[in-house]
Amino acid sequence: MKQSKNRHGISRRRVIAGFAATTLIPTPAVWAQSGSTAGTHRNVSSFRVAQWQDHFETLKNGAILSDTQSKVLQYWSEDQSVYRLYPSSVPLTEDLTRLGYTTIIRKVEGPSWRPTPAMKERNPAWPDYVGPGPENPLGTHALYLSWQYYRIHGTNDTRKIGRKSSNGCIGLYNEQIAELFELATIGTQVKLI
Repeated sequence: MKQSKNRHGISRRRVIAGFAATTLIPTPAVWAQSGSTAGTHRNVSSFRVAQWQDHFETLKNGAILSDTQSKVLQYWSEDQSVYRLYPSSVPLTEDLTRLGYTTIIRKVEGPSWRPTPAMKERNPAWPDYVGPGPENPLGTHALYLSWQYYRIHGTNDTRKIGRKSSNGCIGLYNEQIAELFELATIGTQVKLI
């Protein structure tokens, strides 16, 4: 099929591709939504955006809300000067998903990884240990939660973001977990819904 071009060398296919690239693909500017509208609303990328007041009594130590249905993580700083919204990966199945309140108890840059006993049972071929680096499923940074074995971490496999793909943890792009790692503190409150 031959593309028809006008006298300026612009094809119909290029116009459609340009439109799709600028309006249909979520960009960090779309992810970093903020506002004071009460309640929950949907933004262009169809993430369900919530207000912190619907889930936390205060913003003491900051707050992280991970929505496992919308596959999005929101962060608010204690003084409300910083708000972030990140696409995330979520657990594969409901039985791997833990919901409710927890806190960040440890932060590790360059984490190592060991599969949990349940992971080893499901996947006996998995290694017993993976050190920091490009093969590590925790990516470049990990925020350890007060729930044993649960983390908010990066991933070196970017195909997982926006999908049900984890064994219980919440995953972010490495660039975004690095930013959240700097923003969050030990004691930051976390809720998974």
